[in-house]
Amino acid sequence: MKLLHQVSYVLLWVGGINWGLVGLFKYNLVESLLGSVTGAATLVYVLVGLAAVYTLVTHKNYCKICGK
Repeated sequence: MKLLHQVSYVLLWVGGINWGLVGLFKYNLVESLLGSVTGAATLVYVLVGLAAVYTLVTHKNYCKICGK
């Protein structure tokens, strides 16, 4: 479970940085690296979304402030 938590955390950073770049500069880093219509870019978006859901559901288990 620790690996899943770490991967989710990294994917949240990737998603957050990408959305920040899109909002500020209209620059999509994922599409720049993987292409705009590739299956790889779509996979990254799906994984970032799943990471967000996973982190939302398991947040209290890992957060030192919100935890047990």
